[in-house]
Amino acid sequence: MTGSMIVLLILAGLVLTIVARTAVVVPQQSAYVVERLGRFSGVRGAGFHLLLPFVDVVRYKHTLKEVAIDIPAQVCITRDNVQVGVDGVLYLKVMSPERASYGISDYVFAISQLAQTTLRSEIGKIDLDRTFEERMNINQSVVTEIDKATEPWGVKVLRYEIRNITPPQDVLAAMEKQMRAEREKRAVVLTSEGARDANINNAEGEKQQVIKASEARRQQRINEAEGEAQAILAVATATAQGLRLVADAIQQPGGREATQLRVAENYVTQFGHLAKQANTVILPANVGDVAGMIATAMRVFETEKRG
Repeated sequence: MTGSMIVLLILAGLVLTIVARTAVVVPQQSAYVVERLGRFSGVRGAGFHLLLPFVDVVRYKHTLKEVAIDIPAQVCITRDNVQVGVDGVLYLKVMSPERASYGISDYVFAISQLAQTTLRSEIGKIDLDRTFEERMNINQSVVTEIDKATEPWGVKVLRYEIRNITPPQDVLAAMEKQMRAEREKRAVVLTSEGARDANINNAEGEKQQVIKASEARRQQRINEAEGEAQAILAVATATAQGLRLVADAIQQPGGREATQLRVAENYVTQFGHLAKQANTVILPANVGDVAGMIATAMRVFETEKRG
């Protein structure tokens, strides 16, 4: 190999090295921070870029996508002095590559530590019983506090999600007993309320039954009274009509004699019945004086007629 060939190879290698150091292709949703002679020169976005050889250097590479960071589990103490293990996931996004490069040395580590300390502070403000129902509020509080600290770093904290809350085993057993007692209490209460409602319904049914029965008896008595009144009225009307007919018949020729004969027959018949049915008989002073009895009856009839 001649000297010229060696020189050509050296030049080709030098050219390739210069091209490799000056030609930069930045992927989509990425940003490269370029320094020129050790000082910040600019941020190169997605696309093809040419740098000054041996002068410009790509110092930092950032992704502009949303990134999920796992927050390790840690022990937090609630306001009622119960230790619980809590871990979560933090979502963030680089908004300013320049500040993310020069504002802090490692923003991922810093945000992770800040999330843990903020979470311990928020858990310490509430009781154990409320930690499960206040997860959304805790998440929002953690995001608000971390976002204030990360703004100078050019990083936006989007959200934080608590993944697990693990109380100690003895606390879990006590919570299980409490929940079982609450369920049994609700069952007893519901049973008693059901029995009470059933008794109320039965009493109301009996009350309605008594009311209906009394109304039925009252209506029955009213109907019976009306029927008896109508029957009495009908009997009285028939009696009055019969008496009028008898009175009219007496006024006819021979009516008086017929009346006397009818009175005599009834007297004899009824006296005979009285003698058969009773052991003791009240007799008039003169039993054989039938004519006197007829005359007395006729005088009563005449008196009533004149009246």
